Order: sequence, then C-alpha cells, then structure tokens
Amino acid sequence: MTRSPDDDLAGVVLAAGAGTRLSPLTRLRPKALCPVGGRPLLDHALARLSTVGLAPSSVAVNLHHGAEAIDAHLPLSVHRSRETPVALGTAGALGAMAGWLGGRSVVVTNADAWLTPEDHPDQPVDLARFVEEWDRTRVRLLCVQTRRQADFGTLRYCGVALLPAALVSGLAPEPSGLYEVMWRAELDRGLVDLVVHPGAFIDCGTPRDYLDANLAAAGGSSVIDESARIGSGAKVERSVVWDHSEVAPGEVLTEAVRAEHLTVLVR
Repeated sequence: MTRSPDDDLAGVVLAAGAGTRLSPLTRLRPKALCPVGGRPLLDHALARLSTVGLAPSSVAVNLHHGAEAIDAHLPLSVHRSRETPVALGTAGALGAMAGWLGGRSVVVTNADAWLTPEDHPDQPVDLARFVEEWDRTRVRLLCVQTRRQADFGTLRYCGVALLPAALVSGLAPEPSGLYEVMWRAELDRGLVDLVVHPGAFIDCGTPRDYLDANLAAAGGSSVIDESARIGSGAKVERSVVWDHSEVAPGEVLTEAVRAEHLTVLVR
C-alpha cells in the first residue's frame, strides 16, 4: 500500500512577520498578502506546498501581524496557529504547533519568498523531488548559488526546508530561530543537506526586492491588477499597480508601486 505524504509530513507556511522593511506597503496589508504577479505571496507559498501532494488539512500557517486579514484569506481547511502576545520566530512557531504536528516531519516555507522553476516564472516550484530524495534524518535546505559570501559559503537559503520529526519535537514555543536552535548544531555535526535551486529566488523583504519579484514574474513588464483604474494617457513603466488602485490621467508611473492611496518610488 502506498503511503500518503500526509501520513508523516506536514507543511508549514511562516507568515507571522511584521514586514518592517517592506513598509509602507505593510501598513496597508500583511506582507504575506502583498501580491506578486497578481497573487498574494501567501498563495504562492501554499502552491509550493501543494506540489508535494499535501492536502490543505495537512498545512498550517502561523499568524501574528495582520492575523485577522490572513485568517480571512486562508482556505478553511488550513490550520491556523495564532501567536500571542508576541511572534515566536521560525523555531518557536513550530514549537507552538507541536500538538497539531503530532510527531510529523515538516516541510516549511517562508511566505515572503518568491521562487519559480528555471525559465518558468508563471509556475510554482515543484518540491516533489526535493522531498522524495530526502533521507528523513538530516535537515535539508533549499538554497541558491551566489557569487559572494552568503548563509552557507556562497549558498543562500531561499526559504524552503525539510525538518525531521526528531528535531522538530524538541522545539519550544518561545521566541527563537531555526538557525540558532537547530541548524547551527546540525551544521557542526555535518548533518545538513544543502540543495541548490536552479530557478529564480527573491526574498521580498524590501520595496526594491518586491518590485523586482513582480517584474520577474511578468517577464520584465509592469504588473497591473485587472481591477485597477488607469486614466487616459497615463503611462505605467516597470511598476506594480495593486488591486483597486488608480493611476491618474496623464500620470507617468516609473519604477514604483501604487498601492491604494500610497505611491512607493523604488530607486
């Protein structure tokens, strides 16, 4: 009998962060709900986890900043883990889910990571092989190759990790990070598997990165939501226009994000 991935693997999207560096956009909505290519970052993250074969009921999202908006956006079947009075960080978030996880291993992804396959920016990264080739005993991290010093030599972590149940079960529900309480020790033991992702990756932490992710998703073109209003004679160049936003007649918007009543110029 073939086992379902749901039997021993759970998916977690980390979405509790304040998104301070992405301000002022995050004054309007949580970072996880900021759209890239016309879809909220959170939806991109959930799509990544769906490629593993996990049912929505085997996926959880942690909530803190913008909790109500994210809660309202999520499918009912996705588990919510509310963190109060403070956000618990990447490790504490999993510690707080211990009861729901029920001893399962975890595939975890950051909501603010924009990842696509090589040459296919309109598709989610297929994580099936990343999971299938995992030995279930070592931490496995998806990384991109850089030309400078990064997180692991010249490899930069790009927001997807596989964590064995034995390590996850020891996490406490208190503010803490996965690198500090798990990955650093496993690295010292030589028990971290670093896998290179050949496609695109952008951490949407700043307005510059957020704009770049949108442009990459659209092949270099502007991203204008279909509900936006573009006035007569207006020009939108290498910019993002959010849903229900407006560009005035004759206005020229270049290298910018128009988000409702805000305009963020990216230079």
